[in-house]
Amino acid sequence: MPPGLKHSLPFYAFRPWVKLGSPILLFEHLLKTYGNIAHYKFMGTPIVFINDPDYIREILINQASSFVKERTVRRMKILLGEGLITSDDPIHKRQRRIAAPAFHRQRIAAYGDRIVACAASQRETWRPGQHIDIAAASMSLSLEIVARTLFDTAVTDDIRSINDEVNTIMGLYNFIVAFPKIESFLHLPIPGLMKFRRSKARLDAIVDRLIREHRETGIDKGDLLSMLLASTYEPTEADEPPPATQGSPTTQGSPATQRSPDTQGLSGTQGLSATRGLSVGLQPHESTSATKGALAPGLSSSRPPKLEGMSDEQIRDEVLTIFLAGYETVANGLTWTWYLLSQNPHVEAKLHAELDAVLGKRLPTLADYPSLRYTEQIFAESMRLYPPAWAMGRMSTQPVELGPYRIPPGAHFFFSQYIMGRDPQYFPDPLRFDPDRFTPEAKSARPKFAYFPFGGGNRQCIGESFAWMEGVFGIATIAQRWRMSYLGATTPEVQAKITLRPKDPLMMQLTPR
Repeated sequence: MPPGLKHSLPFYAFRPWVKLGSPILLFEHLLKTYGNIAHYKFMGTPIVFINDPDYIREILINQASSFVKERTVRRMKILLGEGLITSDDPIHKRQRRIAAPAFHRQRIAAYGDRIVACAASQRETWRPGQHIDIAAASMSLSLEIVARTLFDTAVTDDIRSINDEVNTIMGLYNFIVAFPKIESFLHLPIPGLMKFRRSKARLDAIVDRLIREHRETGIDKGDLLSMLLASTYEPTEADEPPPATQGSPTTQGSPATQRSPDTQGLSGTQGLSATRGLSVGLQPHESTSATKGALAPGLSSSRPPKLEGMSDEQIRDEVLTIFLAGYETVANGLTWTWYLLSQNPHVEAKLHAELDAVLGKRLPTLADYPSLRYTEQIFAESMRLYPPAWAMGRMSTQPVELGPYRIPPGAHFFFSQYIMGRDPQYFPDPLRFDPDRFTPEAKSARPKFAYFPFGGGNRQCIGESFAWMEGVFGIATIAQRWRMSYLGATTPEVQAKITLRPKDPLMMQLTPR
C-alpha cells in the first residue's frame, strides 16, 4: 500500500485537517505530507488519495474495467436512481447509448440561441449601481436555461418546485452520505429521512407528470426530454466488451468520450461543428461511410432489428441527473468566473476587447463560438481554480497495480480536480488567474489528466459540450453589457458539497459598459 495515516481517520478527529464536510483539508494534508499517492482507512475501508495524472489515467482509462463507482456516488442512487452519474455497467453503457442522440452535436448546437436569449433577458433586468448576489443570479440563469432546454418551458411553478426539492435533498447530502446503510432505514420515522422521503415523493410526482404530458403529445418540442423519449438503440453482441486485462487499455467508451481532458472545449480550427467539440460520437442509429449498410454482429437480414428505449422510470432518473448536473455545476462555474474577473481587471479588459472585436453590439450566435477563444480560456481557467465538480472517486473490484503499489479489491480511490488544478508542478504560480494557461500550446505541454473538469474515460460527462456552450455564451452575453465589482472584504470561502459553491452570498455591484 502507498504511505499514509497510521491509524483510522476517526483517530485524528481533532486535527485541524479533519473536519466534517471539508474533505479538501484532508486531501491537502495528505498531498503535503505523503506526496502524490497516499492512503488512510475509515471504518476498516482502505482509501487511496491520488494526485498524479498518470495514476488517474490508469483508473479512468487503462484499468477502468477494474473499478465501479465508489460509495458516496452510489449512495445518491436514492435520489438519482440508475442515472448516468450513479449507474455502473452494463446499465450505464446501455443508458449512455440511448441518451447519446440527445447530446449529439447538431442537437446541442440548436440550444445556443436559447442560452443567449436567457442570458440577454437576465441582463436587461439589471440596473446601474445595483447590488446582486451573483451566485443566486447565476443559479437563476442556469435554472431558466435548463427549463428551456430540458423541458421547453419557462421557469414555471413545476420547475421551481423541482429546484426547491432538489435543494432540500442536497442540503441533506452530508447526512445521506454519512448515514450507515441508509437504504435499509428509508422507511423509518427518522427526521432527516422523513424530510428526504417527502421531498423525493414530490419530486418524482412532478417529473413523472411532465414526462407523461410530453409522451401524450407525441411532439418533439426540440428539448432534451423529447429526445430522451424518442431515443432508441439497437443492442448487439458487440455491446458486451471482452474482459479487459489489468493494465490494458479499456475496451469501453468511444474515442469521443476518451479524448484528452486537457484539450476539451468547443473551439478549434474546424469551428463549432468539429467532432472535437460538440460531437459525443455518432448517434446509435447513424453509421460511418465505411460501415453504412453493414449488419450488426448477431443480426441477420431476415428479421427486423430490435430497438430499445427507456422506461418512464429510467427517463425520470436521467431527467433528475441532467437537472442536477446541468444546473448547479454551470451556475457555480459562472459564479466563480465573475468573482475572478472582478479581481483581475487586466483579464476583464482582454475579455471586453475580444467581445467588442467579435460581436460589437450584437448578441453572440453559434457562428461566433470559434472566435470567442479568450472567453473560453477564461471559463477553463475559472474551472481550474474553482472546479464545480471538485472531486471524483472509484472503488476497485479486483487487485490494482499503480506504480510500485498493489492495492486490494474493495479499496476506494479519490482524486480531486480542485487539488490537481492548484498543483504548481502543472500550473506554476497556481493561485494566479491566467487564462493563457489554456492556449493550445500550453495545454499540449501538460499531461492529459492534469486538468479534468468533466471527468474522463468511458464515463466522461455526456453533457460536457453543452456546459462549455452555456459557460462561454453566458459570459459573453453578460459581459457585453455589465462589469462587476466584488463587495466582500475577504476572499469567498468555498463549500464542498456535491458541487463547489460559495459558502455565503457573493455580492457584486453592477456597472454598465
